[in-house]
Amino acid sequence: MSSQLNKLTGASDVVSSATTTSRIELLSFYLYYVGNSGLSGFNFGPSQFQNLLFLAGYDPSQPPFSASCGSNTSCVLPYLGKIRDINSIVLLTNGISFAIQAVLLILIGAWADYGTWRPNITIIFTIAAVAVSFAWLGVEDPSQWQAGVALYILGRSVTTQGALTFWTAAFPGLARHLPEVEASAQLAADGKKSVDEHASFESLSRNRVSNISFTVSSLGEILVLILMVGILKGLKAGDSTANNTKAFSVLIAFSGAVWLLCALPWFFFEKRRPGLSLPPGSSLLTIGFRQTYVALRECMRLKQTFMYLIFYFLMGDVLNTTVTVIATLQNGVVAYSTLQLTLLLIVGIATQAIGIYSFWLVQKKFKISTKGMLSFNVLWILVLTIWGLAGVHTDKFGFKHVWEIWLYQVFYGLMVCPWYAYSQTMISEVSPLPQMHVAYCLERCPVGKTSAFIGPLVSSAIITVSGNNNNMPFAFLFGLGTVSTIFLYLVDVKKSRIECEEFVKAEADLEAFQG
Repeated sequence: MSSQLNKLTGASDVVSSATTTSRIELLSFYLYYVGNSGLSGFNFGPSQFQNLLFLAGYDPSQPPFSASCGSNTSCVLPYLGKIRDINSIVLLTNGISFAIQAVLLILIGAWADYGTWRPNITIIFTIAAVAVSFAWLGVEDPSQWQAGVALYILGRSVTTQGALTFWTAAFPGLARHLPEVEASAQLAADGKKSVDEHASFESLSRNRVSNISFTVSSLGEILVLILMVGILKGLKAGDSTANNTKAFSVLIAFSGAVWLLCALPWFFFEKRRPGLSLPPGSSLLTIGFRQTYVALRECMRLKQTFMYLIFYFLMGDVLNTTVTVIATLQNGVVAYSTLQLTLLLIVGIATQAIGIYSFWLVQKKFKISTKGMLSFNVLWILVLTIWGLAGVHTDKFGFKHVWEIWLYQVFYGLMVCPWYAYSQTMISEVSPLPQMHVAYCLERCPVGKTSAFIGPLVSSAIITVSGNNNNMPFAFLFGLGTVSTIFLYLVDVKKSRIECEEFVKAEADLEAFQG
């Protein structure tokens, strides 16, 4: 039993570890996510970008640049050699940013698995993201919308996502070294607890850390947003378009400052747990490409992991693109009002905290598996795409009214946001801890990252060819989401443990890195 436990959960390493997760380290982990919750890179940054496009754009029914965009008119700008609707520009730029992110993570993403580089990379990405946030203070005029393109790409999918990726990579080790998990592993190693019982306990512990981190992040975001309301009042954002545009940039910079403040404890208190040793003949410059090659070559030996990651890539792309499309519609509906958007975020994030923690309480009480909770959550993501799809041929429904936007924020927080906790936790469910690097390698591979920019690029093209119908992408997103659920249904977590054990044995014997 001890040998089996070691292979599946790394129990022997856990028991002898001198890097037990301390309470201050765990609290610092939670606090970091309050800062890197996306207010600058995922919320106000994209809204300011679209706001600048709207103010710089023109009504296509009139001669170019002779009539400004209005609430009841289309809005276009020349972009990448073609006249495009501004919503299409946002989606296209989003796709480009994900493509850049894919190349970057393939090159350096593997550094999260080897040696002790990961904390340093988290720090570098964090500081870069904060710098981008402050750079928005110099972009407050519509004529600077091209600069907004660069800051949007850097802020959304390069620095913010890079910091989030390497911070998330700390999660498996952090949960693995919780005192109660180490104690459970010791009981299992001594034969006083079965391997399955320990695996179940460890799974619940990972879910607890994941869900609490999202809940703490939500509560922290609410406090930050309340402060932002005061800032908006002081700036008199509602008095003029110029004030409103300036307020966007100030909010982005303020959220960057909050992020840095929340990140500092994590920088100091994170324990630098050693990663894997570099395989023979590899270097930090080549390991990313080599790891990707090995993972792709071996993926058929990790069928359950691979099937889940296909689902994760596709459904993640569906959700990310759906949220982006809805955000472009939302910005237009509320006329880019910083105050309205801030109040909407307060409602959305408050319900997000309730939703994520409620999911966790239900799971804890009824001992529901991670896959079961995720399957339930996915149904509501599909409902979201159907909601948007309803607006293709009507103006009565489909994220086209203020009341719908408020309802969407509540629905999204309660029923959709648990995705971000359970989808990440499920990766560890199909890849026992010693093999987590394999799953994250596959996540960084070209197949996975390609899916991240397919959704935005296809949706941008759909808007263009449909005569600027901004709801038409929901048809594609609903179909892709429906197909992706098949792969989740087919995943068998117990089979995955066996497959991962065989793969790691091959890697330990250097079979995976030969040839």
